Amino acid sequence: MSLTLRTISREQHLAFIQSQPAASHCQVPAWADVKTEWRSENLGWFDKAGELVGVGLVLYRQLPKIKRYLAYLPEGPVINWHAPNLDDWLQPMLAHLKQQGAFSVKMGPPVVIRRWDAAAIKSGIQDPDVKRLKDVEATHIEPRAFEVADRLRKMGWQQAEDGGAGFGDVQPRYVFQVPLANRSLDDVLKGFNQLWRRNIKKAEKAGVEVVQGGYEDLAEWQRLYEITAVRDHFRPRPLSYFQRMWTVLNNEDPNRMRLYFARHNGVNLSAATMLVVGGHVWYSYGASDNIGREVRPSNAMQWRMLRDAYAMGATVYDLRGISDSLDETDHLFGLIQFKVGTGGEAVEYVGEWDFPLNKLLHKALDIYMSRR
Repeated sequence: MSLTLRTISREQHLAFIQSQPAASHCQVPAWADVKTEWRSENLGWFDKAGELVGVGLVLYRQLPKIKRYLAYLPEGPVINWHAPNLDDWLQPMLAHLKQQGAFSVKMGPPVVIRRWDAAAIKSGIQDPDVKRLKDVEATHIEPRAFEVADRLRKMGWQQAEDGGAGFGDVQPRYVFQVPLANRSLDDVLKGFNQLWRRNIKKAEKAGVEVVQGGYEDLAEWQRLYEITAVRDHFRPRPLSYFQRMWTVLNNEDPNRMRLYFARHNGVNLSAATMLVVGGHVWYSYGASDNIGREVRPSNAMQWRMLRDAYAMGATVYDLRGISDSLDETDHLFGLIQFKVGTGGEAVEYVGEWDFPLNKLLHKALDIYMSRR
């Protein structure tokens, strides 16, 4: 199958994404407007008949002082990753990016390699010899994903260093998802562990209400988010980031981004943002106050978001990044513990891959990044 690649309009790109059952929120055209510090381009793959068969959002980050770029396709491109002729898809892309002045290409194939159900993770946590998710036998292995990884290696792609935790601007290697397809809401609730079910009931009894917010409530979101940043020792994004995110994503699709608050006696105790692309719904950012934890606002809010995702016809509710550590002394362990209570599954992707178009500059960037 011979494929041609050329830049396409945002409208063509969006129409293709809308024709897919799901795609990453990092591959919708409006994501480029969220990431203003990058230059962007919309790529399209066409088959012999001139039919658009794949798309990619490329973000270009310029190197200091020279007109050379890192080209990044976060959680993309949206192509047929299991095609036997993967070369025919990726070679024209590399040629085009090189022409655009890219010295290195980073991409994140949205290809799942392994899944672990909640029971497998729990037994891993209880086993003192198990320290990482990969020490636990996977519940489901996707053999075709290994073929994808092999093909990439043969083409000269290198597996990027895995941050493990999968946070920041890098695509998380491990995420936690609650599958919704072919399940009733009752099944989903039954899959929650006792503690989660108890906490949802507790919040209900206490009169916690979960409401949706709008653009005008982002300042209140920011207040809770900054409290969380101090408590969890991370650098918060500014309010302007979330305002821009809200505006550009919801201009593209009025249901792309949502904001939720869990409140008790009129006081907002926790908040979260949600992103929607086709049948895939993400819990994106979360925040909570240091007070009111005893009424379990976060559990109530997650249960409401999950029900809303279900009502939209979502096939998966994605709780995003987790660390692969099952060690109770690890500072990120609480995160997987909280998410595992939903009875979902840990999912491992093939991770991010780099193609150095200019080995010298690629190495210089590696050194620069490692010093930051």
